[in-house]
Amino acid sequence: MRHLIAGLAAVAAISAPALAELELGDTAPDFTVEGFQAGEPVSFHLAEALESGPVVVFFFPAAFTSGCEAQAASFAEAIGEFEAEGAQVIGITAGNTDRLADFSTQHCASAFPVFAIGEGMMRDYDVGMLMRPGWTSRTSYVIDQNSTITLTWSEMNPYEHVDRTIAAVRALNAE
Repeated sequence: MRHLIAGLAAVAAISAPALAELELGDTAPDFTVEGFQAGEPVSFHLAEALESGPVVVFFFPAAFTSGCEAQAASFAEAIGEFEAEGAQVIGITAGNTDRLADFSTQHCASAFPVFAIGEGMMRDYDVGMLMRPGWTSRTSYVIDQNSTITLTWSEMNPYEHVDRTIAAVRALNAE
């Protein structure tokens, strides 16, 4: 039994996100990233995107892992709801970045772009995994047009991220 408890603790530690993330009201650090949408290379600049409306940024640990596939598919299924609210959705990871072109078509259904990041942006957004260096935590942010963080959601379960972020975007539009 002691070995089982120790094993479960080790698994939890490996999958644990960073201890801190950006908080409500913080200014989102500006960034430019390169990645893929529908298998084609694309770039993204946060400040430019915010000129058109809020941005939902969801960080995920690594392409082609089961939870990340589920999370990407959930965002793809809901993309129409985000677009109806004037929000843009992007996915960002530091894990398995050499496979993002395929991930963008197979699991994102070509509905939104996915981007690769390095250590600098992982620090800026506090999304490094404690026990899995080089991978990002599963953390979602909603950023309003003033570059203000209006939602922070860190949870390794991939399924609530869409519901939480769409509710935050709708709340922005209700103001």
